[in-house]
Amino acid sequence: MNLALASLLLFLAPCAHPGPVATGLDVLEASGFAELKGKRVGLITNQTGKDGRGRTTVDVLANAPGVTLAKLFSPEHGFTGMSEEHSVSSTTLRLGGREIPIISLYSGGIKGMRPRPEDLKDLDVLVFDIQDIGARFYTYLATMAMALEEAAAAGVPFMVLDRPNPVTGRIMEGPILEDLSLRGVTPTAYFQVPVRHGMTAGEMAMFHNREVRHPALKVITLKGWKRSMWFDQTGLPWTPPSPNMPDIDAAALYPGIGCFEASNISVGRGTPFPFRWVGAPWLDAPGILKRLKAAKPAGVSFALQAYVPTKSVFTGQRCEGIRMTITNREKLRPMEVFAHLAAAMRDLHPEFVFRWDEVKRMVGTDAFKELYEAKEPPKAMLKLFDTGPKSFRGSRRPFLLYH
Repeated sequence: MNLALASLLLFLAPCAHPGPVATGLDVLEASGFAELKGKRVGLITNQTGKDGRGRTTVDVLANAPGVTLAKLFSPEHGFTGMSEEHSVSSTTLRLGGREIPIISLYSGGIKGMRPRPEDLKDLDVLVFDIQDIGARFYTYLATMAMALEEAAAAGVPFMVLDRPNPVTGRIMEGPILEDLSLRGVTPTAYFQVPVRHGMTAGEMAMFHNREVRHPALKVITLKGWKRSMWFDQTGLPWTPPSPNMPDIDAAALYPGIGCFEASNISVGRGTPFPFRWVGAPWLDAPGILKRLKAAKPAGVSFALQAYVPTKSVFTGQRCEGIRMTITNREKLRPMEVFAHLAAAMRDLHPEFVFRWDEVKRMVGTDAFKELYEAKEPPKAMLKLFDTGPKSFRGSRRPFLLYH
C-alpha cells in the first residue's frame, strides 16, 4: 500500500458510519470537505450538530483540512441548547488556541435573529447544521430562513447540512399559515406550510428559496434516509434539540400539545414529561380523562397524573393533569389530540383561556377560533386541520429531496 492511499484510508476511517442514515455532515466528511476547501466558514449550529459518531460539527470543521472555521452563530436556546431565556448573548469559544466568536441569532426580537452585514462580510460561505423537529412553530428553521435571506443580500453562498425530520417526512397535519405578515413579528409563524410539514431543513430551505432566490444555495443531502423513517430508525445519536424536547415521543406530540403554550395550562415544562402531560391546579382531570377516553384519538392513551412543575406555568404548584402515552406513532395525530383536549377544556372549564393572537401564530388560522367560540365539536376542527395537508401536498413536491 502506498503512502498516499494509506493516508486517505486513515482520514476516511473515522467517518465510517455505523447506522443506515448519514447526515449532511457525514456526507461532507466522506467527500473530504470538497465543498468547503479553501474557504472561511461561518457555521450556524448548536449541540445537535453532530456526525454519526457523535463528534460536533464545530470540532469536525475546525479540524477539516483546508477549511477555516471563522465564526459561529447560535439559535434560540444558545450554543449549548440549555438557555430558556428570551434573549441569548453572544460569546466566544476557545478552540485550538483561537478565540472564535459565537454570534447570537436570538438576541432580542425578530430583528435579533438575523446575522448582520458586518457578521457576514469576511465569510466565503455560511453553513447551517441544526436538528429540527418538524413543527412549523419550532424556531430553528426560521433562523435558517432569515440567515438565507441575509446571506443572499450579502452575496454569501449558503449551505445546509441536512438532517432527518425526526417525526417522518411522510405525515403532515394542520392548517397552512394564512397571515404571512406574522413573519415580521415572530419566528413561530415564518413559513406558509402546515403545522406538521413533513420536510427536512434542506427541503425547507429550497422551499423558502423560491422567494429568496439565492443563486448559491447548496444542500448536502442525507444518505439512506427515507420519508417513512422516524429518528430512532436512522442509527443516529439523539441529542435533545432544546431543554424541553428530551425524546422522540415529546417531538411526536409537540405539533399538537405545543399549541397549548398559547393558553393558561401547563404543557409539562418542569415535569418529567414535557409535551406528554398537561395540567393545572384547577383542572378537573377525571372529567377531561372521561372525554378523551370516549373520543379515542388514535395512537395514544391517557391516564391521571399529578405533578408540581419546577418551571414555567404553575411553578411550585400541585397540578392535576393528564399523562399521554404514545401507543402507535404511525396512527398518532397530535393535532387530533389537540382538538379533543381543546374542546374538553372549553366545555368543562370556564377558567381555561386561549391567548388568541398567539393561537393564530401556532395553529395558523383564525378559523380555529371561530369554530372554538361557536362551540363546534372536534370533528369540525379536524376537518379544518385536514385541509392544509391536502392543498400543500402538491406545493411541496418540487422541493422534496427524498422518497
